[in-house]
Amino acid sequence: MGGAPRSQRLHIAIFGRRNVGKSSLINAITNQQIALVSPYAGTTTDPVKKAMEILPIGPVLLIDTAGIDDVGELGELRVARTYKVLDQTDLAIVVVEAGAGLLEYERKMMAIVRERKIPFILAVNKSDLGVRAGLELELKSSGAPYVMVSASTRSGMEELKQAIIAGRPHEYVKPTIMGDLISPGDFVVLNCPIDASAPKGRLILPQVNIIRDILDNRAQAVVVQTEEIPEALNGLSKKPTLVVTDSQAFAEAGKLVPDDIPFTSFSILFARYLGDLEPLLEGVRAVKNLKEDECILIAEACTHHRSCVDIGAAQIPKMLEEILGFAPKIELTSGHVFP
Repeated sequence: MGGAPRSQRLHIAIFGRRNVGKSSLINAITNQQIALVSPYAGTTTDPVKKAMEILPIGPVLLIDTAGIDDVGELGELRVARTYKVLDQTDLAIVVVEAGAGLLEYERKMMAIVRERKIPFILAVNKSDLGVRAGLELELKSSGAPYVMVSASTRSGMEELKQAIIAGRPHEYVKPTIMGDLISPGDFVVLNCPIDASAPKGRLILPQVNIIRDILDNRAQAVVVQTEEIPEALNGLSKKPTLVVTDSQAFAEAGKLVPDDIPFTSFSILFARYLGDLEPLLEGVRAVKNLKEDECILIAEACTHHRSCVDIGAAQIPKMLEEILGFAPKIELTSGHVFP
């Protein structure tokens, strides 16, 4: 639980044709044998992910992908999966073969990432084997940042790292979850109920992240379960700045927190931290306007075994039915797959 979760890592995806050296490049960047490498085209069939740290950026997730020029029925499926990775990409590295130059496939990928407003770098690989005449002029005219590299000799790796640092989106993650809500010396009460859905022997990662963020901001975390909230509030030398609860205990915990103490949930704090809270609130306000023939998609980022108190499968549908007065049509997905 000490590592940064994927959602807080800069996602760097590597794209290119088969055998241009994408897997060799990810091995060179990590200085490890992460991706399988062979002289045969199409060795990488599914996205390969590796978490690492790139200073001063911090935690990143490198994603190796199948070739964008793959052929055949299976090849087309692999290409589709490669393009799907763009949905998770914060920064793209498009690998170009120095001896071949910018071909139709690279130009198409450049157009796609530009259309999606994804920052990207051209990594011109195998530069040690010779550069096609006129390529540098072609690269300059493309308007894209590029670096000459050789994954086999590791030349250009430092320049590529500097290009990644310069090209990253600067606001891909906020520096603190709740640092603007608390001050040094403040008390924050955290309600972490141990119920049927709680993992055995540990807290869930959002709770751990919040505790660390409180400590980083020199405040004090008081961790309790729902029935202990009144005793915790009465035992503090001063009123807490905030009470944070697990979403499943929101209603019950809310009854125990006085109206003059700000009250929220771990989920709301993370929605604010990792998402755009105002559009999410607009979505909540629009719920009352839903019609019976409309379908609601409940998409959960994590894959897990669902329980009878599961938020996505049980609690949200129940709340929607109470608000709307009818049981809406619901489609439930988890992971990165959408219907």
